[in-house]
Amino acid sequence: MNKRAILLILFTLLTLFQAHAVLKEQDLESTLSILRTELTNYHAELERQSGYMKSQQAAIRDKLFSIMGQSNQNALMLYSQKPEYVFDMAYACHEATEQYDDFKKNVQPFRLLIEKNKAEIARYDYLINSLSTMNVSTLSKKAQTDKSVCLTFAVNIRHTLNDNSNQFKDYINYYQEIEQQLKALNDYANKRYKNIQSGIFNNAGENYFNILTKFRTNYQETKEDITTKYFEDSNAESQWDASYIIGLFILIIFYAVIAGLINLLVIRFLIPKRFRTPAFISRRTCITMTTSVVSLALLLGVIRMIFFGQNFIIMACGLLVGYTWLLGVILISLLLRLSGEQIKSGFRIYLPLMAMGFIVIAFRIVLVPNSLIHIALCPVLLVCTIWQWIAIRHNNKNVPKSDVTYTYISLTVFLISFVCAWMGYTLLSVQLLIWWIMQLTCVLTITCLRGWLKKLAEKREYEKKDITQTWFFYAIYQVVLPILSVASFLLALYWAADVFNLSDKIWDIYREKYINTKWFAANILSIAEVVALYFIFAYLNRTIKAFLKIHFENSDLSTAASRNIMAKNVVQVAVWGTWLIISLAMFHIDNTWLVVVSGGFSTGVGFAMKDILENIYYGISLMAGRVKIGDYIVCEGTRGRVSSINYTSTIVEATDGSIIAFQNSQLFTKSYKNMTKNHGYELDILEVGVAYGSDIKQVKQLLYDAITALKITAKKREVKIVLKEFGDNAITLKILVWVSVMTQYVDDGRIMECVYDTLNANNIEIPFPQRDIHIIHATPEQMETAANGGAI
Repeated sequence: MNKRAILLILFTLLTLFQAHAVLKEQDLESTLSILRTELTNYHAELERQSGYMKSQQAAIRDKLFSIMGQSNQNALMLYSQKPEYVFDMAYACHEATEQYDDFKKNVQPFRLLIEKNKAEIARYDYLINSLSTMNVSTLSKKAQTDKSVCLTFAVNIRHTLNDNSNQFKDYINYYQEIEQQLKALNDYANKRYKNIQSGIFNNAGENYFNILTKFRTNYQETKEDITTKYFEDSNAESQWDASYIIGLFILIIFYAVIAGLINLLVIRFLIPKRFRTPAFISRRTCITMTTSVVSLALLLGVIRMIFFGQNFIIMACGLLVGYTWLLGVILISLLLRLSGEQIKSGFRIYLPLMAMGFIVIAFRIVLVPNSLIHIALCPVLLVCTIWQWIAIRHNNKNVPKSDVTYTYISLTVFLISFVCAWMGYTLLSVQLLIWWIMQLTCVLTITCLRGWLKKLAEKREYEKKDITQTWFFYAIYQVVLPILSVASFLLALYWAADVFNLSDKIWDIYREKYINTKWFAANILSIAEVVALYFIFAYLNRTIKAFLKIHFENSDLSTAASRNIMAKNVVQVAVWGTWLIISLAMFHIDNTWLVVVSGGFSTGVGFAMKDILENIYYGISLMAGRVKIGDYIVCEGTRGRVSSINYTSTIVEATDGSIIAFQNSQLFTKSYKNMTKNHGYELDILEVGVAYGSDIKQVKQLLYDAITALKITAKKREVKIVLKEFGDNAITLKILVWVSVMTQYVDDGRIMECVYDTLNANNIEIPFPQRDIHIIHATPEQMETAANGGAI
C-alpha cells in the first residue's frame, strides 16, 4: 500500500466524524425526534463501515511495519558506509533524510485523526450526560421513547469511538518508535552531509604532486579499494555488484547500437526522396545521432520501468537520462542553428565536454572510491583541457560566436577544475564540472528556443504587426525565456548537488536567509523571484502601453499622442510601483521602519521637489486637454508646434527652428494662445494701399475674387475687404482672411503676391510714399539780413 492509499484511508475516517447536530426546533420533543434520526443514521453508518475500517486499520498497521523495515534497512546501509566512499555515503544519507521527510509529511493527517476522535468522544460524553439527567416527567410517551433511543445510540457510538481510540494508541506507539528511529537516522545523515560539504569546499586532500611522489602506494590502495568494492567474493547477492554494473552498461550499449542502426536505416532508406534535399543530406549524420539519442533516452525510461525494483538501475537510468538530454540538446541546437558545413565543427568543439560529462556520470553511477578519483581525475582533466583547446583553435572560425563563447567557458571550467583537483579539492572539481555541464544544457536549450522563436518572428513579420497579434509571442520571448534563464542557474546548481545526493541541502541553501535583520531579510530564492517578477512587470508595462496606444489612435487620432504620453506615465508608475511593493514584501521589509524612513525622506524631498511637484501637477492639467502634441501655440511672442509634453516641461519647436522648453508651471500661468485648439484657422489682417481716384468697389471685388480663387482660406469664413483709412499717400484697405495655422506664413505670402499681381493686371496704382517740396526764393532785404548774421 502506498502513501496515497494511507491518506485516502485517513480522509475516509475523518469524513465519518460528521457534525450530527440539531438546531433549535419548535420544542424539546421535536428536537429529540430529530436527534434520534441523526443518531440512528450515524450509528448505522458506523456499523456499515466497521468491517471496512478493520481492514483499513490492518493496512495501516502493515504500512507502519513496512516503514519500520525500510527504516532498519536504511540504518544498516547508512551506519555501514565508509567515510572515504563519498558517493556511497551521499546516497545512503539521501535515502535516510528522504524517508524522514516523507514520514513527517504523512504523520500529520494521522495526528489530526487522533485529535478529531478525542474531540468526538468528549462530545458524546457531554451528550450522554445531558440525556441521562434530563427530566422526562413533562414529556410525552413518544418523546420519552425518543430520549431513551437517543441515549442508547449515544452510548453505543461512544463505545465504538473509544474502541477506535484504543486501537489508535497502538498505532501511536508504532509511530513514535518509527519517528525516533528516523530522527536518529536523519540527524546522523545530516552530520555526514556536513562532512561531505566540508570535504568539497574546505578540507583539501593531498595535492596531486604528493600523490605522484607516492604513486606506488596510492596505486595499491586504489587497487585494493576497487577489488573490495566490486570484485570481492560474497555469498549474498546484491543489486550493487559489479555484475549488475557491467550488465547495465552492456545492455545500454547494446540498445544504443540498436537504436542507432534503426535510425540510420530509417533516415537513409525510408525517408521519401522529396525530403532528401541537399540541406538534409548535409545534416543526415547529425539527424541520425539526434534521433538515436532520443531513442536511447526513451529506452532508458523503459528499462527503468521494467526494473522498478532495482535501486541501482533506477539511479543509473535517471543519471543517464540527464546525460542524454545534454547530448540531445547539443545536437538539436546544432541542427537548428548551423548549416550543414558548420555542424561538424560545432560537434567537434562540444565533443570534449560530452566526453568529460560521460566520465563524470560514469563515476557517479558506479560509485567509484575516492582513491580512484584522486588518481584518475587530474590526467583526464588535462587531456580534456588540451583537447578542448585544440578543438577551439581548429573550428572557432566555422561556428557562431555564441558557441565559441560557450566552449571558451568550458575550457575555463576545465582549467579551474584541473587546478582544484591538483590542489586536492577533487570533489569540488567534480562539482564544478557537473554544474557547468548542466548549466550548458539549460543554456543551449534556451538558446535553441530563442533561435527558433527569432526565425518564427522573421517568417511571420511580427515586427510589422501590432500588439494585438503578437502579445503571446512576446510573452514567451520576453517573459518565459528570461525566467527560464534565471531558473536554469538554480536548476544547474541543484543537479550538481544531486550528484552527491545533496539536493535536499541545496534547497536549504536557497532558502537560507543570508541577510536576516529586523528590517530586511533576503535569500537566493527571494532574489530569483524578484528578478523573475521584473521580467513579468516589464512585459506588462510594454504590453499595456502598446494596447493603450492602439486604443487612443482608434478613438481619436488628433489627441492620441498627448493622451498616450499621459497614460504611459501613469502605467509606468502603477506597474513599477506594484513591482516595488511586491519586492519589498518578498524581502520582508519592516513596515514600521519603512513608514518612518519614507516619512522623513518624503518631508525632505517634498521641500526639495516643490517646484518639480508643481510642474508635475500642471503637466497633468495640460495633458488633460489644454494642450496636446502637434498643437501650434503662441507664448510671449514665440510661435511654434508642441513636440513633447511630460510631467515637468513642455517642448515647443519654434517656427525659426529653435527648440524651447517651457516649465509646465510657467506655461500654465502665462498668457499663451492655442492656435489649433478650436478649428485650426487663424485670422490674418493684411493691408494694401491704392491711389486716390481708384474705384474702391471694383478694387474690393477684384481682390475678393482673386484671393478666393487661391483656395487657401477657410471655406466657412469668407474673405472680407474693408476700407481702413485715407492715408497721406493712398487709400488703405484691410484684407481679413482665415488661413491655416500650419501654413500661415506661406499663405500670407501667396495672398500678398496675388494682391500685387491682381492690381497690376488691372492698372490700379499702388502708390508709394511721397512728399512735395516747395522752394521759396528770398528777397534782397532778407539776404542782406542773413549776411549780417540776423534771422530771415
